[in-house]
Amino acid sequence: MRVVHSKKLLLCSTALTALLAAPVAAQETVDETADGGFFTRLGRIVLGFGGTETVAIDTPQAVTVLNQDDIDQEQATTVADLFDMVPGVQGIGTGRVGGVSFNIRGVGELASSDESKIIVTVDGATKFYEQYRMGSFFSDPELYKQVEVLRGPASSTLYGSGAIGGVINFETKDAGDFLTTGNHALRFRVGYSTNGNESLASAIYATRPAENFETLFALNYRVADDYENGDGEAIAGSAFDALSGLIKAKYTFGDTLSKSITASYSAWNSSLDDTSYAQTDSFDFGTIDRDIFDQTFALRYEDSAPGNPWLDLDVVLTYSDTDVEQSDASLPPFSPLFMDSHYAYRTLGLKAENTFELSFGNWQNYVTAGVQLSQQERIAESTSGAINFHPEGTDQKVGAYIQGEFVWNDRLTLVPGIRADLVWLDPGDGGDAYDTSLVSPKIAAHYKLTDDLAIFGSLAHTERTPTLDEIYSYDVDEPASGGLNPESADSAELGLSYSYYGLFSGNDVIEMKATGFYYDITDMIARDTTAGTPYYRNIDHVKLWGFELEGAYEAEYGFARAAFSEVRGEDTSTGLTPTSVPQRSLVLTIGGRVPDYGLEFGWRGHFYGEIDYGGGDTYDGYDLHDLFVNWSPQDGPLEGLTIGLTADNIFDTTYQNSLAGDDGAGRSYGIALTRTFEF
Repeated sequence: MRVVHSKKLLLCSTALTALLAAPVAAQETVDETADGGFFTRLGRIVLGFGGTETVAIDTPQAVTVLNQDDIDQEQATTVADLFDMVPGVQGIGTGRVGGVSFNIRGVGELASSDESKIIVTVDGATKFYEQYRMGSFFSDPELYKQVEVLRGPASSTLYGSGAIGGVINFETKDAGDFLTTGNHALRFRVGYSTNGNESLASAIYATRPAENFETLFALNYRVADDYENGDGEAIAGSAFDALSGLIKAKYTFGDTLSKSITASYSAWNSSLDDTSYAQTDSFDFGTIDRDIFDQTFALRYEDSAPGNPWLDLDVVLTYSDTDVEQSDASLPPFSPLFMDSHYAYRTLGLKAENTFELSFGNWQNYVTAGVQLSQQERIAESTSGAINFHPEGTDQKVGAYIQGEFVWNDRLTLVPGIRADLVWLDPGDGGDAYDTSLVSPKIAAHYKLTDDLAIFGSLAHTERTPTLDEIYSYDVDEPASGGLNPESADSAELGLSYSYYGLFSGNDVIEMKATGFYYDITDMIARDTTAGTPYYRNIDHVKLWGFELEGAYEAEYGFARAAFSEVRGEDTSTGLTPTSVPQRSLVLTIGGRVPDYGLEFGWRGHFYGEIDYGGGDTYDGYDLHDLFVNWSPQDGPLEGLTIGLTADNIFDTTYQNSLAGDDGAGRSYGIALTRTFEF
C-alpha cells in the first residue's frame, strides 16, 4: 500500500522555503558547562527522581536522560527508535506506528498485558492502552524535548505500584526552549529517509507576549510507504501517515515569579484505509480501515516558594484519551475482532506532591509527600455489542506516598520511600467488582568513595494489581479470571559509578555507571492457552537478573559512548527463559568534531547476541552499522542551519530482533534540516 497526499508536498515545500529564508538562527550545541568543559548524558539533571534536582550519575538508581539534541539527531520514525543508546530499554513490536510498546530489563511483552508493568507518562499524564495485535503508545518524537528513563521497581514510590520494569517520562517542548534573545521564534524542520520514502515536515511558533507569559504552537506531519528489510522485501502494513500537534502555555507570577501555571495539549492522529489488522507482527489477519486518535491534556501548578523550606508544591491535573475506530475488515465478521468496532481508554488523573526541606548540621534532608488519584474508563464495543475478550469497565486508584532524600556531607545519600494504593475494578456489566490494596516500600543509598568513584544500591518491593483485561476477559467456554492475585516483585540493585574530568585535556570528561540487578516476581500473571480455563492465571515465580553499563567520553574534538545490557531470566515452573527477555546488546558510538566548522561525525555499531527461549524458539545474533554527520555552519549563507545526514544499516543486513514481530529495516539514507530564528 502506498500513502500519497498532496498536503505532504505542501508542508514540506513550505517548511523548506522557510529553512532557507530564515535570517538568524539559534545553534544547537553539545552538552557543555559554563566554563567550556563537557559532560555526558550521565551528567544531565534528572527531574523525575525525587524532590530535588539530581544529576543522573549521582542517583542511586539507573537513570538516563535524553535531550532535544539526542531526539533530533536520531531522526526517529517512532519514539521506540530513541532508545538505542539507553541500556536495558528497547521498543518492542514492529516499525509500524500502531505497534509500539516498551521493554525494560526483560519486562514488557506484546502477548501479555504488560503495558501496566511499565509506567509511561506525557507531561505527567499516565498513558495506557491495550488491544489485540496493537501497540500501547501512539505519538511522534517531534513533540518532545526530553525523555527520562528510570529503570527498576524502585520507581514505584513516586509513580505508582506495579512499575516493575520502570518508568518512561516524556516531556513536551516549551516556548522557553526557543526564546533566548527575542520574544518570537520560528523553528522549521524537514526530513527524508530513503527506506519507505519517509518524509517529515515540522513547524513551531513560540512567543512571549509578556515577560511572564509564553506560548508554543507545534504541528508535525509524517508520511511513509512500507519499509523494506535487507532483502528488499516490503513489510506489509508499515505504510502510514500521521499528523500531530502541541499547544502549550506557561504563566509565571508571584513576587519572586516562583509560581507558575502550565497548560499543555498534545494530539496524534493516523487514519489509514486497508492497513494491516496486525500492527505488532506480520500475522495475516487481512486488512482493515483504522483511525487512531490519541490526545493528552495536562494542567500543572508549581510553587517553589524560595526562602520557605516547607513549601515546594507541584500539582498536575491530567486527561488522557486514546481512541481506535475500526471498520471494513477484509476477513468476514465471524468474530468481533473483524466487526466494525470502537476501542478507547480515557483516564482522568490528579497528582499533588510537596517537598519539605529539613536540613541541619552536615545533613541536607528533603522529604516528598504526595497523593495520586485516577479513574480510567475502558471502552470496547462492536456492531454485535460488548466484546468479551476486551471487557469494558472502570479502574479507580487512590495512592499516597512519602519519600526521603537525606544527604550527609555531600557524600552519603539515603533514599527511603513507601507507597500505598487502593484499587477498585468494576466491569460495569453487573459482574463482581474487584478491589485490593498494594504496598511498595524501598530503600536506596549512594555513597561517594572518592570524588570520582561511588557505590550505590537499592532494595525494593512493589505489587501490581491485575488489569481489567486480565480479570474479566473470557470466551464462550472459558470463565473470567476473577480469582487472580496481585503480582509482587522484590528487587535488588548494586552498582558503581565513575566520573573523571581532565583525563587528556583540561575540559574533557569520562563517566561510567554499571548496575547489576535481580528481580524475583511471584504470582506473575500470564496468558493461559489451556482450553476451558480462564485467559489469565498466576504462575509461581519468574526470576530476572542482569547487568548494564552506560559510559561516555566527551571532549572538544571527539567522543565515545557505550551502552551494554545483559538480561537473563527463568520461569521456575518450566525452567525456560521468558520470551520477554531481550537479546544481549552492545551499542557503541565513536565520533569526532571540528568545532570551528560546527561539524560532528561518527559511527555507531549495534551488536546483539543469540538467544534461545527453549522449545526451538531461537533468534540469531546480528550486528548493524550506522554512519552520521551533523553540520551547523558557523558563517556564510547557511549559518544557523543544522543539517543531519544518516546512513543506517549500511551493510543492508536482514535481521529480526527477538522482541520484534517483523524484520527490521534494511539500508536507509536520511537527511534532516533544522532552522530556528528569533525576532
